[in-house]
Amino acid sequence: MTSRRQFLGTALAAAALPRLGWADAGDPAFLAAAQDPDGSYSLFGLSASGADLFRVPLPARGHAATAHPEVPEAVAFARRPGTYALVLNCATGRVIARLTAAPGREFNGHGAYSMDGDTLYTSEVVALTGEGRIALWSRSDGYRRIGEVASGGIGPHEIRRLPGTEMLVVANGGIRTGPGDREKLNLDTMAPNLTYLMPDGTVEDQARLAPEWHRASIRHLALDAFGNVAFAMQWEGPVEEAPALLGFHGLHGGAPRLARAPDDLHRAMQGYAGSIAAFEAGGKVAISSPKGGRVQVFDSDGTFAHEILRADVCGLAPLGDRLVMTDGHGAFVVTEGGVPVGHTRAPRAWDNHIVAL
Repeated sequence: MTSRRQFLGTALAAAALPRLGWADAGDPAFLAAAQDPDGSYSLFGLSASGADLFRVPLPARGHAATAHPEVPEAVAFARRPGTYALVLNCATGRVIARLTAAPGREFNGHGAYSMDGDTLYTSEVVALTGEGRIALWSRSDGYRRIGEVASGGIGPHEIRRLPGTEMLVVANGGIRTGPGDREKLNLDTMAPNLTYLMPDGTVEDQARLAPEWHRASIRHLALDAFGNVAFAMQWEGPVEEAPALLGFHGLHGGAPRLARAPDDLHRAMQGYAGSIAAFEAGGKVAISSPKGGRVQVFDSDGTFAHEILRADVCGLAPLGDRLVMTDGHGAFVVTEGGVPVGHTRAPRAWDNHIVAL
């Protein structure tokens, strides 16, 4: 039996151990999921130049990840509707926790941490109805599920925490899908929205699109340092009728502002924006279309700036004043002013998102 003196000595020794930080995992600049040539899946930590710093196997196709603000832990989410979310020690490659959605719930590909890193928020749906939920998980209690709140809509996808606050902004895509599959069941009655809510479920604000654009599913989010939100959409109607795929909004900012490229370039996006990133301190916003094989860049006031052509491009992330892109052919491209200034290629297919740390 351990004596009190031995216990205290062990506790003090553990307290004196250095706390691991992201430098112990190679100080990655980005996280990204990919499929390897043998068909397996992994989460990668990448340097600012696209070099591999670590690789952690995943049980199935990944979608996005979220990184702890201080310690080298990341949560990798399955492609929606997902059955797994893995908490990974990126310094050792060890799986710290395997999260399982509550009965009748499905993960929806994204998550975020609280300011202190002790609470993880995950986007989920009630499988039978598509109603959105934000689940809360306690890191200090071994990532135990400690509750959930309503997301404010149907089919929540990406969630982000506004800088310097505990408030979450949720992209409620509006699409109800069949349990365990991706069949879309409510296209005629979709009602996408942005919902700003506190962890206790209090809704602080909600922004909706005009009724004629109710099929523009709000999917992905980018924030600037002031908490202004840019959002990317996917049109669930005839491609030739697709409205803008990019919108802007601020808390209590009234109706969203929409932005689109000139008509011929807009049509080339094929009604689909797969990812979004804000860069140049929020002065520029980019959206990608793997279907259209292009990235379109806008000023923060919604003015179209330029586009970059690249086959099967989807992942976007900021790198200071530069923009990073990844594609399904293994390319990692750094651009500045629309011009490539860095390029690496790996033997893998990058998935939808690359996440900046």
